[in-house]
Amino acid sequence: MLQYDLQLFAKEGPGGEKTEEATPKKLEDARKEGQVAKSKEISLGFSLLAMFVLLKLWIGTLGSQFLDIFKTTYNMIPALARRMAYADTVWYFLTILRNVIIKLLLYLAPFLLVALIVGLTTEIVQVKWKPTAKPLQPKLSKFNPINGFKKIVSLQSLAELLKSILKILIIGYIAYSTLHDKWSTILILLDIPLMQAIGTVGNIVINLGIKIAAFYLIIAFADYAFQRWKFREDMKMTKQEVKDEYKQSEGDPQIKGQIKQKMLQASRRRMMQDIPKADVVITNPTHFAVAIQYDPDTADAPIVVAKGADYIAAKIKEVAKENKVEIVENKPLARMIYYNVEIGQLIPPELYKAVADILAYVYKIQGKI
Repeated sequence: MLQYDLQLFAKEGPGGEKTEEATPKKLEDARKEGQVAKSKEISLGFSLLAMFVLLKLWIGTLGSQFLDIFKTTYNMIPALARRMAYADTVWYFLTILRNVIIKLLLYLAPFLLVALIVGLTTEIVQVKWKPTAKPLQPKLSKFNPINGFKKIVSLQSLAELLKSILKILIIGYIAYSTLHDKWSTILILLDIPLMQAIGTVGNIVINLGIKIAAFYLIIAFADYAFQRWKFREDMKMTKQEVKDEYKQSEGDPQIKGQIKQKMLQASRRRMMQDIPKADVVITNPTHFAVAIQYDPDTADAPIVVAKGADYIAAKIKEVAKENKVEIVENKPLARMIYYNVEIGQLIPPELYKAVADILAYVYKIQGKI
């Protein structure tokens, strides 16, 4: 019996097997590097189909334009022959050639424009509009022979090979079947006028091109589905990679906890330093403690300078005793202030009377009133 390890077939990465879907951050980083799920066959297929359809609709006009170029150029041959003895013969010939090229480009411009628009549109539909120059930047890894060998024997190269074989077979079959059906028409081309023969051949070629482009699109959509699946597989992450990315974007939870703890300790120290300024500490008496300060010159209402529960409440009362701050027990008021008023905030109007009664009691004890 043969023994084998299934891990040999697993897709490994830093931290184990890649089983987790790619995070939005990794997908965005990959996009910036020019790594997206797209098929170049989609753009090529739609461009071919659009050009052949346009050619079928415009073949009459295009044919007359080409005949016009031919007649104009042909009629210039005698004049060119007569000028062979002159010094400007080359210039005259180049002028004729330039005019011919300009006319050809003008006549073919709609086809080039359609191909450009269709190609750009299909690219944008596949990957959205977000251009990047990163793929054009030179990378030393591209010159690594080991990486090149991996690409040769990769799943991508196998898929490209199968796709190329499939394209050749399909295009060959379509061409053969179309020409076989038109064989009787092809045989009489020598017996019909030249212009009619040219039109017949053009019609056969255009219809063949449309058929090939249409079947080519079927391959293109299948390739697009494969590219999307492969891209998702390539972008998958290990559990460790997901954790590391979270730490980088959100911060290490342990460090964040330590920072939060230090900030809380600093806040408590400041709070304890403000207790001696308080006029009274209202308690539950064991669970809650709230220190209140009232200075009519700086605020319109009493301010909570410290508050705490359980251990912190005991520390507040301890500091209050050390600094001779009055401690008054009022369970409902202490609970109400603790849950509804933050440190540094004014006492809300609905608690004015209850707090005022306690302050009046404290001031009376202290002989201030």
